[in-house]
Amino acid sequence: MNKNTNKKYSHLHSYDVLGNIVIVKFPKEAKAAEKKRFAEKILANNKSIKTILEKVEKFKGKLRKQKTKWLLGEKTKEALYKENGCVFRFNVDKVYFSPRLSNERKEVASMINNGKVLVMFAGVGPYSIVIAKNSKAKVFSNEINREANEYAKLNVQLNKVKDKVFLLPGNIKKIVEKIKKGFELKINSRKISVPKKFDYIVMPRPKIKDSFLKQAFLLSKKGTIIYYYDFCKENEIEKIIEKIKQEALKKKRKIEILKVKKAGEIAPYEFRIRVDFKILN
Repeated sequence: MNKNTNKKYSHLHSYDVLGNIVIVKFPKEAKAAEKKRFAEKILANNKSIKTILEKVEKFKGKLRKQKTKWLLGEKTKEALYKENGCVFRFNVDKVYFSPRLSNERKEVASMINNGKVLVMFAGVGPYSIVIAKNSKAKVFSNEINREANEYAKLNVQLNKVKDKVFLLPGNIKKIVEKIKKGFELKINSRKISVPKKFDYIVMPRPKIKDSFLKQAFLLSKKGTIIYYYDFCKENEIEKIIEKIKQEALKKKRKIEILKVKKAGEIAPYEFRIRVDFKILN
């Protein structure tokens, strides 16, 4: 949810609402008093919002962490956020979470009815849990950030999907090697066999150089559908599609592009895009 409170503050950047927390990105010229007035206005108009934070550094690094500072309200950075019939708890500085992908998560989940699903770059579990809550699928959720995995474990419990979502913490490249050899998860007294191939692979990648398509192809089979996210300018979309085709060629896989969709503007004329494709052999 992004909006301005009124015309007086219309020069201020939009803000993100994460349940009980609002994170505002102010322009450099904004004064402390002006920031406080803006924060007071948000708190006064929204009873469910308890904390206003200012974004001081954007998400960066392989763990995709941001930096915020407290402005007004309760002194906390732990959000309790609801979407798509699910609830998520997380620290906004320690993990990556984008409320702007809520509709994306809903759409991807609507295309999965059953089967075995791998979610890469899973964070605190939003894709994994939304898919599990809205399908009969078994979801394996991979994330490298240890703190995100701890919150994912909590969120699996909060959403009562412990029999449908299984965490695969760590570097996906190392996880692939374990899977190829035969890999079991030990969850309490249970042993869960991790599939060597998946029916669906969801890849909400951060903006990084490595495509991780090599790992996706290794874990796919004939009929696997992959939901791949990337970033580019509008006139570069064909380059992304060609990159996917070249990676498939390297692995001697035939693919069919099912859909190419803009999944949000991240900067002027720069988009997050989602490419859905199917493995044909």
